[in-house]
Amino acid sequence: MKIIDARKLACPAPVLAAKQAIENDNPSEMEILVDNDAARQNVTRFLESRSYQSSVTPEGPDFRITGTRGHNTSSKPLSDKTSNSGTQKIMIMVATDRIGYGDDILGQKLMISFIKTLKEMGPELWRLVFVNNGVKLTVSGADTLPDLQDIAQAGVTIMVCGTCLTYFNLLDAKQVGETTNMLDIVTAMQLADKVINL
Repeated sequence: MKIIDARKLACPAPVLAAKQAIENDNPSEMEILVDNDAARQNVTRFLESRSYQSSVTPEGPDFRITGTRGHNTSSKPLSDKTSNSGTQKIMIMVATDRIGYGDDILGQKLMISFIKTLKEMGPELWRLVFVNNGVKLTVSGADTLPDLQDIAQAGVTIMVCGTCLTYFNLLDAKQVGETTNMLDIVTAMQLADKVINL
């Protein structure tokens, strides 16, 4: 069995270590040790995207993630879950909870209006990625939460940076989207036809 000690590794290193082990050794079973919940979520989701069945065992403050290859050995890229044939795929990266500089209250109101209006993009809106202060838009009590939940229900993938949630102590407060890492984000940027940064 392949064992990877990814404790004390910053995002996305635990996922990259698992990816490298799969690409180099293609193990039928592997264990990855991580020391935070964001890494647990990211590694588990990555293993499942590569046709591994995963289980998690808490060990004090750490987690032991066991991945066993399933019957279906095909794998597909983590961030290519949907296909909009014939439609441009637009990814919007949101790194703040307000738009522009000057008055913060005005900036927050502008962001709320922006999120409310996003559904007007129709099927071209492919990914919403929240990083840094932008993750605050995805948590309990955020004015943007109902609109983001509607967007997610319409089939748009919402990705929320796990490192950022952990930094702001908001991992448990996230109410929409999947906790993600930089490998997922970079892969999504490569697959997108256009990336808009806020």
